[in-house]
Amino acid sequence: MRAPKSDNCDLSVYIRLWPIAATRLYWGGTDIGGNGMKATRLTFCLMLLSTPAMANDFSDPDWPCIQRKAANLSAGIMWPHPVEDGELDQDARDLVAILSLRRVDLEEAEKRVEAFVQARPETDARLLGRIFIGVFDNLSGLRNRLIDGIANYAQSQASLSVKIDEARGEMETQLSAEQPDYDRMDRLEETIDWNERIYKDRQRSLTYVCETPVLLEKRLYAVAQILMKFMPQ
Repeated sequence: MRAPKSDNCDLSVYIRLWPIAATRLYWGGTDIGGNGMKATRLTFCLMLLSTPAMANDFSDPDWPCIQRKAANLSAGIMWPHPVEDGELDQDARDLVAILSLRRVDLEEAEKRVEAFVQARPETDARLLGRIFIGVFDNLSGLRNRLIDGIANYAQSQASLSVKIDEARGEMETQLSAEQPDYDRMDRLEETIDWNERIYKDRQRSLTYVCETPVLLEKRLYAVAQILMKFMPQ
């Protein structure tokens, strides 16, 4: 996703340096004249460079997150046992629903699995496998919808950045005119300030949104490990 241009910093330089900065993150007002307007371009530029928007997965130019995009998960990697098709009864479906809830912590999830197995001594690898696939279908489906939403979100940000650039360009044209339209400049200033505020707020939200698919993937791995603890010997 392209960030809005700035006259006060060379984005191309920072983009070339971004992979180094991203790796480190993983581990660990200028007066432009005219009607007294102040524009904090350098601050805005640095803010953009410190957000996930500049850390694209370069295999997908619309992907704005630091986390590399993995469109689909593989249940076979998480559950290395054959899984037979079959219907789950109501108790098993209830367990699937509980394990799929992110607000249910892993300690509580393990207690629920243990209670389920104790109440059903006949529980075998086939049943546990079908329960995992049920959880996988729920969370991977949610994750896929989130990834699609992130891509749409990024495209919206790109469109907003174009609007900011266009307004800045018109502002520069007005500033260089022999007879600037100061009323128009006032409106442009308000538009730029408002759109930059929206852009920044969205970028802050994007940090959390980008982490969510990874958290869902981690939960799936954790649920698989919990279920495998109760595999019959």
